[in-house]
Amino acid sequence: MSDYVLRGMAADGQILAFAAVTSEMVEEARKRHGTTPVATAALGRTMTAAAMMACQLKGAKETLTIQIEGSGPIGKIITTADGNGAVRGYVSQPKVELPPKEKGKLDVAAAVGIGVMNIVKDLGLKEPYVGSTHLVSSEIAEDLAYYFTASEQIPSAVALGVLVNKDETVWTSGGYIFQMMPGASDEIAEKLQEKVTHFPPISKYLAEGHTPEELLEDMLGEFDYHTLDKVETRFQCNCTRERVSAALMSIGEKDLQELIDAGETIEMSCHFCNEKYLFSVEEMQDLLKKIQR
Repeated sequence: MSDYVLRGMAADGQILAFAAVTSEMVEEARKRHGTTPVATAALGRTMTAAAMMACQLKGAKETLTIQIEGSGPIGKIITTADGNGAVRGYVSQPKVELPPKEKGKLDVAAAVGIGVMNIVKDLGLKEPYVGSTHLVSSEIAEDLAYYFTASEQIPSAVALGVLVNKDETVWTSGGYIFQMMPGASDEIAEKLQEKVTHFPPISKYLAEGHTPEELLEDMLGEFDYHTLDKVETRFQCNCTRERVSAALMSIGEKDLQELIDAGETIEMSCHFCNEKYLFSVEEMQDLLKKIQR
């Protein structure tokens, strides 16, 4: 089953809903970055959230980035998604090892630590929109719910989950976001909160074979839910050899000449997808000539 995000409405437009399955996307990120289970969970949760939030954007030119900077050993978590379902991301320290919490749960909060979350929306305007809040639990889902409420004044419920197999591959990954729209009644909000409180953990629910369609029906069926759109999502980076060449040229003539003088092929890799790009001495000489023109 390919990964996808559902976006829909319920209660005559009072509830905006998102639900996603992202297992293949997160497994691809794990393979590319060689993440440990706790790093896989932290990155996977963030990528899942970005995939759902980006459903509101238009095409590949509009992007949404989640940046999490905490005091924990995992360092930064950065994920970018666009309106076409392409998602990429990385963590600063993918090899972080931490003992699990009770019942074998991965300790994402300890890996992330105390810090801030930034949401950057680039809509093709002169300046991107940037919203920022402090982390309230460092579990990522609760932090996003707090961001929506505090920064965007949209009361929200967020659940994100990643289950990892014993061989460290991704078993299942997904999540949901429910948002109360302006003018929503207190009665609807209280009923939804009651459902959210008693709903099983999202990773367990998906691991039992349930789909995003079933999730939204189980949670919002009584509120007359209907789907607005379905967006396939995947791990996809926009790096190219040309972009990496431009980055290499940006270091300047002096530093590029030093690399050439060393007389060895160099390797550059993309932070987001870990793709490797090799540049021979001859290729670097060509880049230097372009700078000098």
